[in-house]
Amino acid sequence: MAITDIQAKSVGPELARALPRWLGFMDTPTGAWLCFVNAVQNLSAFVFYPVVVWCNDRFGRKKTIGAAATSPTIFVPGRLFTGGSAAFTSASAPILITERAYPTYRGIITALFMCGWHVGSFLAAWVTFGTHNTMGTESQERFEEARAFLVKHHAGGDEHSPLADFELQEIVNSLALEAHYRKSSSWLDMFRTRRNLHRSFISITLGVFAQWNGVSVVSYYLAPVLRSISITSVTNQTMISGFLQLWNLILSISAALNVDRFGRRRLFLVSGVGMLASYIVISGLSGSLATTDDTSIDRAIIRFLFINYGFYDIAFTPLLVSYTCEIWPYNFHARGLALGMNSTRVALFFNTFVNPIILNAIAWKYYIVYFVLLVIITIAIWFWYPETNGRTLEEMAVLFDKEKNAEKDLSDFPDIEGKSDG
Repeated sequence: MAITDIQAKSVGPELARALPRWLGFMDTPTGAWLCFVNAVQNLSAFVFYPVVVWCNDRFGRKKTIGAAATSPTIFVPGRLFTGGSAAFTSASAPILITERAYPTYRGIITALFMCGWHVGSFLAAWVTFGTHNTMGTESQERFEEARAFLVKHHAGGDEHSPLADFELQEIVNSLALEAHYRKSSSWLDMFRTRRNLHRSFISITLGVFAQWNGVSVVSYYLAPVLRSISITSVTNQTMISGFLQLWNLILSISAALNVDRFGRRRLFLVSGVGMLASYIVISGLSGSLATTDDTSIDRAIIRFLFINYGFYDIAFTPLLVSYTCEIWPYNFHARGLALGMNSTRVALFFNTFVNPIILNAIAWKYYIVYFVLLVIITIAIWFWYPETNGRTLEEMAVLFDKEKNAEKDLSDFPDIEGKSDG
């Protein structure tokens, strides 16, 4: 295989076309076929997410988490099945992390999950740089095991820890309350109540917002801009791409480590406003670039590409899955995350398949569409994305369930020893 899929993906469709051996391997794909090659991986993931939900609820999170092409005929189906297998991890691991993390560090640890994408893309980008010239039923009613886990991982092995008892009681009460309000749990239940409609709205829109905020369109111009300022060699282009991934990694991890310090809403709003401001500058510079050969404009665009990515990394990388996992109750964790990830896949498929075609037709003017979308995204976050910082997973019910008796109901169910928790 001349170049791996992850190498091509790490540098994006436009820069991938700058790699001569990838072009030769794929018989120089163009137009809709090139777009489909890049987008096909999202199709299988979309199909597999409902299967992953069933596996999560049937076999548990941990068991659900437990694959080289020699021609384009193998390469494209390989992407299809890779997306499907990735669905099992991406729709299970965040739930497992959210439910098992120590409460004080849950926000940070869960937010770090998506930062791992930049670890892989960082490695892939630098592997591309270095090799481009080379050839060739886990938790269902198992109280004793649940308490043992809390004692081991949250209480330092102290069998008499009040924290372990409190957490177990809170989990039991929350599950009992959820069972009290529902006869069954289904996909339709996610849209039957006002509180779940709110949660579904956040899950769907966040997945779309993470892809339709213009970052993919901005990245499309990386290779053309580099060529316009005489950075034409594959070595230099892939090296700059590698530094961009390093930048993404640093920014996203820094944000993830501060989710509890600054709160989720603040990070979302800073990200939205920052991307909007940098997008305005990039749009103006791109318009000027179309009518002049001034190399200073090219270099300014590159700087603002990094700035735009930086603002993206502040919220949309660390909070894409962690925020979605936090807002749903236990019985909807798998479905809620799958709903969000599927909306992400649909939006990503659209971006990967449609954006290059439209960009080739109208070039930088396509930025105007995403300028409007960024305004909509920021407004939606301001009005409909609540702050979840400082709340346990069980307390999220009070945040979304506005009924007066919501807090009272949490204490009305007996504990596992038959005593009221008071």
